[in-house]
Amino acid sequence: MRQIIAMGGGGFSMEPENLLLDTYILNQSHKEQPSVCFVPTASGDQELYIKRFYQSFTELKCLPSHLSLFEPNFTDLERYILEKDIISVGGGNTRNMLVLWKEWGVDDILKKAYQNGTVLAGLSAGSICWFEEGLTDPLNGPLYKINGLGFLHGSHCPHYDGEEKRRFSYQRMLTTKEISAGYAVDDGAALHFIDEKVSKTISSRPEAKAYYLINENGRVVEEAMDAFYLGNSL
Repeated sequence: MRQIIAMGGGGFSMEPENLLLDTYILNQSHKEQPSVCFVPTASGDQELYIKRFYQSFTELKCLPSHLSLFEPNFTDLERYILEKDIISVGGGNTRNMLVLWKEWGVDDILKKAYQNGTVLAGLSAGSICWFEEGLTDPLNGPLYKINGLGFLHGSHCPHYDGEEKRRFSYQRMLTTKEISAGYAVDDGAALHFIDEKVSKTISSRPEAKAYYLINENGRVVEEAMDAFYLGNSL
């Protein structure tokens, strides 16, 4: 079974007091204490980001670790990645992350891990990367389309409700056919794909949703995908 959990935003980095999405991700490994590896490449392996990951995940039932490409903390990169049950990718600069991954061969290793059943997850840059296309933004720059790894079909726009220009820019690109049909996800919401199909839409906030958008005869149609609020299961 192949699994990807794409978050629009949220998790430990945005909601440190609300780890519902992180706990959900851990539960998908179906192991008592899964090994989870945080990949902060998009942030330049920012030390504070890594510290926040450990602060949150040491409170959860798992074996946390991280992957650093700026200060390599491994001897065999492929083995280090493939031995993990879950790979969780952080936010930041999507383009820089993908360039570095390609240089190191991380993209090919992640594909092998995905085929082997490793649960892949992430938010922002860490969710865009799994799709064929995504809407990303450099610091203080305009939003633009970027090609991802293509494990999932279509396009993706995270932070759909969290950043003012996201909804407008994504719909404009769909209208002009600059980007293909795909999924927009609010902060606090996530899409759980199993074998490349949406299995469930979940959220850590009662109001957070995901959407499927498509261009129909020059008009963008936005279909809401009501999310199951994970707080209801507590």
